[in-house]
Amino acid sequence: KMSKSLNNYIGIDEPAKEIFGKLMSLSDELMWRYYDLISLKTTTELNVFKNEVQNGKNPKDIKILLAMEIIERYHSRLMAEDALADFELRFTQGGIPDNLPLITLHNNDGLAISTVLKQANLVSSTSEGLRMIEQGGVKINGDKVSDKSLILAHNNEYVIQVGKRKFAKVEIR
Repeated sequence: KMSKSLNNYIGIDEPAKEIFGKLMSLSDELMWRYYDLISLKTTTELNVFKNEVQNGKNPKDIKILLAMEIIERYHSRLMAEDALADFELRFTQGGIPDNLPLITLHNNDGLAISTVLKQANLVSSTSEGLRMIEQGGVKINGDKVSDKSLILAHNNEYVIQVGKRKFAKVEIR
């Protein structure tokens, strides 16, 4: 089921990179339903894709084609290519997206990592932030955070990652 209330819908007016990420996160089985519902591919073309997957082709490659088609339809070919490049940088090569907005937080004594995660809108609560640290899902400047009591010093700038999709550049002043 796809809906706003389940926070798993794909809006056609969402940024191209967001659409790409959501389509790539579909299960391999559900991908075929999306092809049936939203793709302009013919039944013959879909059968070719299904045969390729049955013969060993990675379903991810077929999902990329779906994401490219949808983004090109609602945005542009250039934005689809940019979304693909961004996806490959982040998920295949483990890179950080370009043009992260700078979030400035103020505290002369520094801030606890869980507070920074919450104030930067990377998690919905400090408890969720602590859970993400426990699960190994938080990185600062590319290094995994394991200390839940970590204090980020003021007059410093950090690139923080939560999971694979959430990034922020944070400065503490």
